[in-house]
Amino acid sequence: MRRRILAAVSGAALAISLAACSGEGAGGGSDTSSAKPGDLTIGVSMPTQTSERWIADGNSVKEKLQAKGYKVDLQYAGDDIPTQSQQIDQMITQGADVLVIAPIDGTALSGQLQAAAAAKIPVISYDRLIRNSPNVSFYVSFDNYKVGVAQANALLVGLGLLNKDGSKGTATGPFNVELFAGSLDDNNAGFFFNGAMDTLKPYFDAGTLKVKSGQTKIEQAAILRWQQETAQKRMEDLLTSSYNDGSKVDGVLSPFDGLSRGIITALQNAGYRGGAKKMPVVTGQDAEVASVKLINDGVQSSTVFKDTRLLAEQAVIAAEAFLRKEEPKANETKAYNNGVKVVPAFLLPVQTVYKEDIKSVLIDSGYLTEQEVAAGRAG
Repeated sequence: MRRRILAAVSGAALAISLAACSGEGAGGGSDTSSAKPGDLTIGVSMPTQTSERWIADGNSVKEKLQAKGYKVDLQYAGDDIPTQSQQIDQMITQGADVLVIAPIDGTALSGQLQAAAAAKIPVISYDRLIRNSPNVSFYVSFDNYKVGVAQANALLVGLGLLNKDGSKGTATGPFNVELFAGSLDDNNAGFFFNGAMDTLKPYFDAGTLKVKSGQTKIEQAAILRWQQETAQKRMEDLLTSSYNDGSKVDGVLSPFDGLSRGIITALQNAGYRGGAKKMPVVTGQDAEVASVKLINDGVQSSTVFKDTRLLAEQAVIAAEAFLRKEEPKANETKAYNNGVKVVPAFLLPVQTVYKEDIKSVLIDSGYLTEQEVAAGRAG
């Protein structure tokens, strides 16, 4: 108990200290509405560079802000919570005027946000909602519940239970499927899983879909930090424990391309390569180029494309509104309760990409090139 009290006192002292320091800089409550862009700094905190998606996000936000003349402090935290906390502390003390934060753990930044609030620095939560703090000013993301719905529908399409237009398919089942979820410290993981499970429930109730392992709760399906290796190990364990009787996996609900690749590796190592033991339907998200190649090669079934260029653009729009001392436009004001307040949000649409959609959705839009898809790597 004494340690907890000391930690609390220390955290409070740090917040006060940071607030005092940040008051010296441009972010310390000064009027930014008439300032030149070159005199303003936006701090951008991204969680990791291990996912190409977050590299693209960080670069897009930085490039769009710099194109408008702003100074940008872009930092990646290497999936390490203390590192992200320290980087944001530094942005505050150096006088950032707005913070754009994609948290590693949505519950771990209360002290930093308190210091930002004391310094009157608006905080934009980027794609992942920051939780348990009243000091989140705005949220930009995609419609994350609909991402889960899209993933579930893609699983049903892959199995032949649905057609792409939503009409009933010719398959009847029953099919064995396994479920994966994202990291429980990421608020989006619950939206993805709930959207998918709500969509799949009628098929479970009818016995058309069966989870042979019995692991149907998000706590059982969750993969900490969205790690590919962890997903591969869990798929290996599921195959060993639940499919050692000659039965086969027909589909896997995966919420992220990185997890999908780990799942596919486990399945391939177990002999799922073709013929009688063909690769199950495996969903995904983020249109990572390595997974787009797998889709193009007929290995992965689909991915949900979230155009990070549009998300970065929305973050810039929100940041500029705050700099003008205005409220950014929100299109969702009820769904995103962070545990303390409902955070106003701007949500963007998503697209499901199958093999036949790669050219029209990803290549023709300039998101990827034909060469990148063929090679399975960016650049």
